[in-house]
Amino acid sequence: MPFTALNSRMVEARIAPGQRMFSQRGAMLAYRGEVSFTPNIQGGQGGIGSMIGRRIAGEATPLMTVEGSGTVMFGHGGHHVHVVDLTGETLYVEADRLLAFDGSLDQGTMFMGSQGGVMGMVRGQVTGQGLFTTTLKGHGSAAVMAHGGVIELPITPQRPVHVDPQAYVGHRGEVRNKLSTALGWRDMVGRGSGEAFQLELSGQGTVYVQASEEKL
Repeated sequence: MPFTALNSRMVEARIAPGQRMFSQRGAMLAYRGEVSFTPNIQGGQGGIGSMIGRRIAGEATPLMTVEGSGTVMFGHGGHHVHVVDLTGETLYVEADRLLAFDGSLDQGTMFMGSQGGVMGMVRGQVTGQGLFTTTLKGHGSAAVMAHGGVIELPITPQRPVHVDPQAYVGHRGEVRNKLSTALGWRDMVGRGSGEAFQLELSGQGTVYVQASEEKL
């Protein structure tokens, strides 16, 4: 059930009988038709294991299950919304940035240290985000939130991408992440904050970057 962008901060999804989707609680703005909204205590298709992982990470973002027949409009906090269409690959995104996603996608939780080693673990301390990241895999769509809009940057083996950790929204594909120091780079551009780090993403895929470093 693909999302239709109504404007930069709202999307609409069509719900059909026998289908379901998940969204953050409080993200429903309006709906038409016979649609039900049920609190989800298992964290989507990831089940209890996924929920436990997110609770350990402090990322147990409440979800609701959306079912029925009709159309639902989603938005949250006036944040910009960006739709990611998956065709079998995996999307890695912070739990609190997920606005809504297809129930057909397999949801899980990944410990960031398994991709970036110790530096991946440090990333959670630097950005204030958890050490666990939500994963969505399969064929379907997900709507993610960001400040100031999102740009997509391709990642190739020949050209890795370096991102400010606080500007990072998520990524998809066969990508490895590593946090590296870049001492003095913020001071040189007049933005010294004591956080001289860059998130390096390498491999094959796409990284989603928000236009503002402000946290959700």
